[in-house]
Formats: sequence, structure tokens, C-alpha cells
Amino acid sequence: MRFNEKELISLSRQPSEMASELTMRGPKKGDVFKKRLVKLVVNFLFYFRTDEEEPIGALLLEQCRVEREDSLTFTIIFLDEAERKYQFECDTEEQCGEWTDSIIKASYEFMRKNLIFYRTEIHKLTGKDPLEQYGISDETRFQVSNGLQLKARETSSL
Repeated sequence: MRFNEKELISLSRQPSEMASELTMRGPKKGDVFKKRLVKLVVNFLFYFRTDEEEPIGALLLEQCRVEREDSLTFTIIFLDEAERKYQFECDTEEQCGEWTDSIIKASYEFMRKNLIFYRTEIHKLTGKDPLEQYGISDETRFQVSNGLQLKARETSSL
């Protein structure tokens, strides 16, 4: 995926969902743990040298898995490149839990699944598709993937 460097830098300066200094190790063989300012903005995890304003890297939090290694450490592993692992060490167990939860919830796929779940629940309660008013009720990306598709037209014609 290609990114415009100026847009990424601009995004890194936006208000974050979470930010703190964590100890981080990159995916390259021989990488060592270093203190980094880590900042979660939408579905990007930016990391900075602690004394610099521009990020030295950014991780797009899509198609990845977050694993707890122990009470203070978690790893981000990219599904298409299993050898590409980023390891983070937190100061407390609570902080580690907050980071892992936030990273999992930051992905587009997580938000999409939640939208589909709540859309289905609202439809069950009201008999109406809540996305219909926005003209996006028939978009495939918002359909339930197991064949239980919402059919607003059928229910509205009853």
C-alpha cells in the first residue's frame, strides 16, 4: 500500500486515541528494545523517537493479530508476513491490556463487524434497516457475510 508522506505526518499530529512511551522492538533480526513514543490515531500506530516530532514509522493496523506475550508485553504480527513482528513492553499490566484492546478495536474490520452486528440488532427490534436512510443499505461491504442479509425492501413492502 502506498502512502503520501506529508499526509501521514499530518495524521500523526492529530489527536490520538492513546499515546504513551513504550519500549519497542522492530521486526528486523538484531533489533533491540528502545524507548519510543507510541501513538494510536484511527487505525495507524505511529512511533517516534522520544525527542522528535515526526514519526520514524507507522503501522497500518489491518490484517494483523495482537498477542499478549506476558503481563507486560504484547506483539503485533501481520498475517501476510508472519516474520514481521513488532514487540512492545508496557510499564504495567493494566497499560498492556489497554493497548491491546485499543489496537484490536482500531481496525476497519473490527468496526465493520460491529456495524453489521448493531445493524442486525436494530433491524430485529424495529423491523427497519438503520442504514437505509443514508442510501447505503445495499452496499455489499455492510452485509452480513453468512447469508443472513438484511432486506429492507422486503420488510418495508409488508
